[in-house]
Amino acid sequence: MPLPILALAIASFCIGTTEFVIMGLLPEVAADLGVSIPSAGLLVTGYALGVVFGAPIVAMATARLPRKPVLVGLATLFVIGNLFCAIAPNYWLLMAARVFTAFGHGAFFGIGSVVAASLVPRNKRASAIALMFAGLTLSNILGVPVGTALGEAFGWRATFLAVVGIGLISVAAIAWLVPSDVAEPSGGGLLGELRVLGKLQVWLAMLIASLASASLFAVFTYIKPYLTDVSGLSTATVTWVLLLFGAGMTIGNVIGGRLADWKLMPTVIATLLAIALLFAVFTELGAIASVAVAIVFVWGMLIFIVVPPLQMRVVEAAAQGPNLAATLNQGAFNIGNAGGAWIGGLAISWGVSYANLPLVGAALVLMAVAVAVLSQSLDRRTVVQT
Repeated sequence: MPLPILALAIASFCIGTTEFVIMGLLPEVAADLGVSIPSAGLLVTGYALGVVFGAPIVAMATARLPRKPVLVGLATLFVIGNLFCAIAPNYWLLMAARVFTAFGHGAFFGIGSVVAASLVPRNKRASAIALMFAGLTLSNILGVPVGTALGEAFGWRATFLAVVGIGLISVAAIAWLVPSDVAEPSGGGLLGELRVLGKLQVWLAMLIASLASASLFAVFTYIKPYLTDVSGLSTATVTWVLLLFGAGMTIGNVIGGRLADWKLMPTVIATLLAIALLFAVFTELGAIASVAVAIVFVWGMLIFIVVPPLQMRVVEAAAQGPNLAATLNQGAFNIGNAGGAWIGGLAISWGVSYANLPLVGAALVLMAVAVAVLSQSLDRRTVVQT
């Protein structure tokens, strides 16, 4: 892994841990701050909304600034935000600290993906983006379980202090390893970044990202009751199955980068179709514990195969001003996260059983396939006209 991309991966590990570790610490946070567990769960929602609304604001505010200082600043924001989380004396200040921290999330991954792609030859750009996102996937395997164990042993504040330490390492790594002249902003500045948002292909790529993410969270949000009630697994076993899902994500991330460098849109379409098929199998055979465990692993791998190519798709479609579009794509993923969880919950409230919930995910991912096919057909039409 090129050292500058390693620096970005360390930061993405820190950011991923920041986002997800709170899920394993909800009982401790709720008890310490005197709120209910559902109220503590809103700390997850608050972070997601901070990503959605903060991404375009930060991207537009930094459109004319050199990329390296912006990345250093965003990594520093995460250090400060996690420090505020660690010392927050009450629930609302912790919520404010979470939202403040999240403002840098989308911009970091958006700008970072543009920088990572610029550091390698054109035929390896998607792989470079995948390497940067490897930190995010590894945070689910290492950062979240270790952070949860640390919080259970020494208190939840200790977890956020540990993330501060990792964040300081990422700040130093970016400042030391990332070239100063990397991926300088285009001469068009903010207007140039806004102009590319008029391109249909940019919006289609973000719509695919939202629908793919929604298909994941419509089912994955409720994966624990699915695995316990439908597959018959114990609560303790579910924890290990979720780690297996994270391992699949890490493998899929690497595969996705390599496949996207070879055939970008065919990779997206074929993988989304495979996910739809997997959901169908999940519905039919999810009651068999061993099959359910295998499906969760493959599911994690498939869903992250599409992440690098979709990010690369946005960067390519917005080539004249990619930073804002790539940042907005992170917001699109998070809109899908929130929307998918809501759709899944709505389906359950309307009487859909956990056993049939994967069919909801299948419907959403097939919508993503339709958009992807439309996007590819527009590509071919453009080539023919040219």
